[in-house]
Amino acid sequence: MISAKLIAVGVVGTIGFLGLWGAYRWHSPCASCPMSMAIGALGGPSGCAPAPKQRDPVADARPEPKPAGAVISAVSAKTESTPMTTTPTKTETAMFGAGCFWGVEGVLKQIPGVVDTACGYAGGHTPNATYKQVCSSTTGHAEVVKIEFDPSKISYEKLVGKFFKFHDPTQVNRQGPDVGTQYRSAIFYYSPEQKATAEAVKARLDKSGKFKAPIATEIVKAGEFWRAEEYHQNYFAKNGLENNCHLPPADDGD
Repeated sequence: MISAKLIAVGVVGTIGFLGLWGAYRWHSPCASCPMSMAIGALGGPSGCAPAPKQRDPVADARPEPKPAGAVISAVSAKTESTPMTTTPTKTETAMFGAGCFWGVEGVLKQIPGVVDTACGYAGGHTPNATYKQVCSSTTGHAEVVKIEFDPSKISYEKLVGKFFKFHDPTQVNRQGPDVGTQYRSAIFYYSPEQKATAEAVKARLDKSGKFKAPIATEIVKAGEFWRAEEYHQNYFAKNGLENNCHLPPADDGD
C-alpha cells in the first residue's frame, strides 16, 4: 500500500503544479520570463502565448467593399429616378385669309418655324359654320388658316411679308377663279403688336409700288375660329396632290 506520506506529497505537488500553470496562463507575455522557463522545465509549453493582434484604426474606418452588382444597381437606380427635363417651345398664334384655305395651308406648312396649322372659318356671324354655309357667302366668314409658330425661328413680321407674297392682296372678295367674300384677303391679329406690325408691312408695300393696285387686305381683330371639317385639313397631302390652288410656294425672302 502506498503510504499516507507519499499520497500527501503527491497531492501537494499536484496543487503546486496547477497553481503554477494558472499563473502562467495569466502572466504578462514575456518569452524569457522565469515563470515561462519554470513551466518549460515541468514539461509545459515553452514561451508565452502570442499577444492578441492589434486592430488597425485606419483600416477599421474604411467601409467594407460592396459587391460590384450592388454598385451598378445603385447607379442604375439613381439614373432611372432622375427625370429627363425638356424646355417646351413657346409658340405664338397667327391667322390669315388668302383665298382657298387648301392652298394657303399648303404654303404655310412649308415655312420653317411654323409648327402647326388648321383650316377653318373666321370673321363671320354664324356659329359652328359648315363649309356649305360658308360657300353660300351668307355667314360672313372667310376661309382662314390658323397657325402656331416659333418666334425664335421666324418673326411675325416675316410671316406677314410672306403672306403678301403668296397671294394677290389687291383682289377684292376673290382669289383667281374663286369668287366670294369667303375668299377675301385678311389678317386676323391676336395682339396690339401684331396689329401694328401688319399695318406697317401693308403700308410699306403699298408705298413700294410693287402692286399695280392698292392692297385690299383687311386687318381685323381675331374673333371666334371655327375649325373646318376634317377632310379639309392638310388636303393636298392627304390626297397626294400638288399645291396648284393658284398659290406659288413661299420663297426665302421677307
